[in-house]
Amino acid sequence: MSSGPEKISRTYRFAMAVCTPVIRWWGRLEVSGLEHLPTSGPVLLSSNHDSYWDPVAIGIAGLPRRQIRALAKSTLWNFPGLGPILNGMGQVPIERGAGDAHALDTAIEHLRAGECIGVFPEGTTTRGRTLRARSGFGRLAQAVPEAAIVSCTVTGTVDIARFPKRPRIKVDFYSPKGRGLGEGETPGELSVRLLAEARARAPIATSGRKRTVAKRQAALREAAAEAEADADASGDQAAAGSDAAAAAATAEAGPSVPP
Repeated sequence: MSSGPEKISRTYRFAMAVCTPVIRWWGRLEVSGLEHLPTSGPVLLSSNHDSYWDPVAIGIAGLPRRQIRALAKSTLWNFPGLGPILNGMGQVPIERGAGDAHALDTAIEHLRAGECIGVFPEGTTTRGRTLRARSGFGRLAQAVPEAAIVSCTVTGTVDIARFPKRPRIKVDFYSPKGRGLGEGETPGELSVRLLAEARARAPIATSGRKRTVAKRQAALREAAAEAEADADASGDQAAAGSDAAAAAATAEAGPSVPP
């Protein structure tokens, strides 16, 4: 484990510098709570995730303190020329929804080397949906108990695509209540707890331009209506089954005869 501040790679600094005009200048970036992010030693950083710009905003916000390596979807490495940049930035590819043990093992190696790993418990951008927390963050915390647990929220990044509307991006670092794994708490429960606290601070926001947002919200309303209709149908079927069972029982017992 490193004993001093981690050296930030040139590729990471270059990537952050390229994106700075969008995030810090056009996006009017505001950063708070930066003192909660240690400058050295293993750190697990969790955050909400509503926009593809979130990891960039968090990276630029945290740059005065240290380099943040993120668990990123493996398909990003398929884009020509992007793979070497992601590797140079120390990003860790992960297969979504596959319980990628190799990616977690790699992240554990980075943590034990005294580095900072950023994880989005939701696993992907919400697109206005409520997503369940994945257990990966908690599993890393369990595997490397000496890692400091830090949370952050990022807001305003969903407005980057809404030109000419100018976004106001805010990144807030903080120490979560209860910190790491509590006594008797499972890795999955830790992820759920941290995500709930983040969402209390930064409610879900839908990314994209107005037309895209409208389409996504309409799709969500339609899905909710279908789910409600299915629930009502299931309830009606259950009630009908209960009535039929009661009628059958009554018929089998025969007519009641008063004493």
